[in-house]
Amino acid sequence: MIFVWAFIVGGIICLIGQFLLDVVKLTPAHTMTLLVVAGAVLDGVGLYEPLIKFAGAGASVPITSFGNALVHGAMAEAERDGIIGVITGIFEVTSAGISAAIVFGFFAALLSRAKG
Repeated sequence: MIFVWAFIVGGIICLIGQFLLDVVKLTPAHTMTLLVVAGAVLDGVGLYEPLIKFAGAGASVPITSFGNALVHGAMAEAERDGIIGVITGIFEVTSAGISAAIVFGFFAALLSRAKG
């Protein structure tokens, strides 16, 4: 049953993103930023972790989970190291994802040919 809920929750998150792009006419950058902020806010009020426990990959794979990871890391490190932990916690938790995006983006740029 976890696969069904993952599909439904992940689909709803994608549906919201597509709605923002097609109907509200936000740019992809604005849509992505809004979804990251939504994930951060949901984690800040304690709702995103239960969603991940309920839907698994349906909530942990979409871009909203990046906002969740930012806030989760910042809050965990703030408890341990104080205010400086907020800064370090953001990068500690998300560094693998950011590094992978940079590396894969670099290789994609090498393999693709710019038009124009």
